[in-house]
Amino acid sequence: MTLELEKVRLHKFMASEGLCSRREAEKWIRDGVVKVNGVAAQIGQKIEPFKDIISVNGVTVKQRRMPPITLLMNKPKGWVCTNKDPHHEQTVFDLLPARHRKRRLFCAGRLDMESEGLLILTSDGGLAQRITHPRNEIIKRYHVWLNKPAVNSAIAALCRGIYIEGEKLKAEKIIPFAKGTDAGKQYEVHLNHGRKREIRRMFEHFGYYVRRLQRFQIGGFNLRGLGPGQSRLLSDEEINLLLG
Repeated sequence: MTLELEKVRLHKFMASEGLCSRREAEKWIRDGVVKVNGVAAQIGQKIEPFKDIISVNGVTVKQRRMPPITLLMNKPKGWVCTNKDPHHEQTVFDLLPARHRKRRLFCAGRLDMESEGLLILTSDGGLAQRITHPRNEIIKRYHVWLNKPAVNSAIAALCRGIYIEGEKLKAEKIIPFAKGTDAGKQYEVHLNHGRKREIRRMFEHFGYYVRRLQRFQIGGFNLRGLGPGQSRLLSDEEINLLLG
């Protein structure tokens, strides 16, 4: 994203600079820690990049013209999708090549520590939100291994949608694997969104334990050519293809 001198919304600008996500930026503005030219910022305020002086907690934001980067990663099991976690030393950002580790990156759809597979990491907070928002209908495909075969009635209920703790959880599609030694215990699950531990919670609701969970595809991108812990940059053309 190239920032011109035309006015842009402050929270969008902060996300594009890699400071935080748009949602985090709005929270910082509400909390009064963001100032524009020395005056407390307001929600929805527009600024002129490279002209207005932005500060967060009294520290001036050094505005950059660095282009955003977006990467695909094959996350191994045991690594967390947060920038910092006091309880876990291993974050997915530590797996990146050294040249990318200093960039402020976001996971566009996280995987829990015990899950593995495809991640999209980006320095563009706005892009991260576009990728994860259900209205864009970017399908994520998962390979799920259960402790025992699921009954048809449970599968049908998960595709209709169930409520757990007041939250509706729903799979777009669930396809049983027909081959392999554990065929009856393996499923391909499609989601167009991603709530915290959603697949695990859905199956646990019906008494099943997810032994292994791997996201193998996001939109048209898959794990092909990426070993565990490996990543690669996406081109602008590939990002546009992902967003349709």
